[in-house]
Amino acid sequence: MLSVIIPTEGAEQPAVATLSALVPGAAAGVVTEVLLVDRAADTSAIARVADVAGCGFLSFAGSHAAALAAGAAQARAPWLMFLPAGAVLDPGWIDETAQFIQSVSASGRPRAGVFRYARSPYADVSMRDRLRSVMRVLAGPLGDQGLLIARDHYRQVGGYKPNARRAETRLLRQLGRSRTLLRSRIVMI
Repeated sequence: MLSVIIPTEGAEQPAVATLSALVPGAAAGVVTEVLLVDRAADTSAIARVADVAGCGFLSFAGSHAAALAAGAAQARAPWLMFLPAGAVLDPGWIDETAQFIQSVSASGRPRAGVFRYARSPYADVSMRDRLRSVMRVLAGPLGDQGLLIARDHYRQVGGYKPNARRAETRLLRQLGRSRTLLRSRIVMI
């Protein structure tokens, strides 16, 4: 039903946190495949994490956007979920995701879902965090909020442009009104 693409930068801990949040989704049959796409010079740590977790692994030397596009091209499920490494979803994400996929499939209208952003209660709040919060209010969701989209819709809008700066935010803006803000929250650790 759903392929999850997680771009990593060689750091194990954020990838493991995200993977652990996906385990209940795999047990429920919502997540059928997870791909870790690593752009780090030394990919051995993430390759080991992927092997232990039973995930697909792709080592990629290009830009962040190109890594996301490569992960989407390799994914096999009809639905794609893009999550940044270190993202942990609320426990209710499984039911909401299944309902969202079912309602979009039944309606025949292309839609994409974006998770609500929530700052970790344990994180120190910097000036950058405050500016990003203002940007979320003014400009809409940012790329670190994850994306749930049908493969056909992803292709229709052109997907992630490999050479584009801030490709995640650009794709979210391009989705426009076909984008839905989901109730489930995404917390970055």
